[in-house]
Amino acid sequence: MTSNISPSTALLTDHYELTMLQAALRSGAAERRSVFEVFARRLPDGRRYGVVAGTGRFLEALKNFRFSDAEIDDLRERDVVDESTLEWLAHYRFSGDIYGYLEGECYFPGSPLLVVESTFAEGVLLETLALSILNHDSAVAAAASRMTSAAAGRPCIEMGSRRTHEEAAVAAARAAYVAGFATSSNLEAGRRFDVPTAGTSAHAFTLLHDDEREAFTTQVESLGKNTTLLVDTYDVTNAVNIAVEVAGPELGGVRLDSGDLLVQAREVRAQLDSLGAKNTKIVVTSDLDEYAIAALAAGPVDAYGVGTSLVTGSGAPTAGMVYKLVQHSDDNGEMIDVAKKSKDKISVGGRKWALRRRNTEGVAEAEIIGIGQKPQDDGDDREMLVQLVQGGEVIVATDAKTARETHERSRAELPATAHQMSRGEAVIPTRYEGRGV
Repeated sequence: MTSNISPSTALLTDHYELTMLQAALRSGAAERRSVFEVFARRLPDGRRYGVVAGTGRFLEALKNFRFSDAEIDDLRERDVVDESTLEWLAHYRFSGDIYGYLEGECYFPGSPLLVVESTFAEGVLLETLALSILNHDSAVAAAASRMTSAAAGRPCIEMGSRRTHEEAAVAAARAAYVAGFATSSNLEAGRRFDVPTAGTSAHAFTLLHDDEREAFTTQVESLGKNTTLLVDTYDVTNAVNIAVEVAGPELGGVRLDSGDLLVQAREVRAQLDSLGAKNTKIVVTSDLDEYAIAALAAGPVDAYGVGTSLVTGSGAPTAGMVYKLVQHSDDNGEMIDVAKKSKDKISVGGRKWALRRRNTEGVAEAEIIGIGQKPQDDGDDREMLVQLVQGGEVIVATDAKTARETHERSRAELPATAHQMSRGEAVIPTRYEGRGV
């Protein structure tokens, strides 16, 4: 389930997309058949894999990429492009084909994550829309995947809405869910994307009441004994005693949000057990990242709440993806490969295909990128590119749950070293085959 706040997504783009269109219409090159590609030249420093996220949001946004009278009038008033270009835009409908990695797939440097086949005019307008969504969501999903990997099956809770832009918060909650987070605190993510939501109370609720006993009693009476009580407002040991007195050994959980979390978790676990609350869970929060989660793995922690580090990509707030023209037709209608050669920003020309090379046990060994033709499957490989759009129509599922299932399968086939928190190179190499290699 998904929707867009604005009925049109057409102006979620850069000014120069439209000025390029105007110039190409004038030169006659606008209708040349073209292939655009989204890829990342490298992973964020030290990361071992990336995660594709936001594809579903992009495909839904593509459906609404229309220049209605309101958009045309705005462009005319601000004199962005000339009248002939406005006339072309008024009838714009993407009618090409798009292939890509399914949302949730792990990726590596050079992986052709999105391949757009259309005229130059139709394809060039999608650059900013695709990159703004994919770069943000993939950055969050990559961080989330590292966190859920470090959590080793213990639930992770997304709670970063107050640490980012309000719309970014909704997208981040979805991306985190794709990469394995169990729930989000963001209600709009629940409504828009069916992300499970959860929450209980903050310190303000405890401070509102005369003492912790009154606050805990009110919360338990309202939300039931299975609720989670926040126990670090004043004194943790005293609060845990009161919590169990109020709710009994059936208390669902306690939350720790400050201090030395590992030491406190061990002390609280021993205290809960001594009070007969052996099934009461311990939830920890407080500026966690994947490294903190890994460090807490040795403690009696049952769930992790993550905010700031998650919604900012844990130090890598963008996935560094680019959208490049890699092929177009010439005056004779023949397709020719094109590529950037500028220092540090080299691209590889030609239409790409991709295989995930796997060993006989199904473990990934390499990313094989074919230029101009599909790489040869040696019998254990998996084709990565799936057609997402055919003749302008979206033909795949765009929901977060399907993407979540894809990620679970994709991450499971990576070598064990992919789950190490230490800095390293991409866990499998990228190899090119075909023209010019």
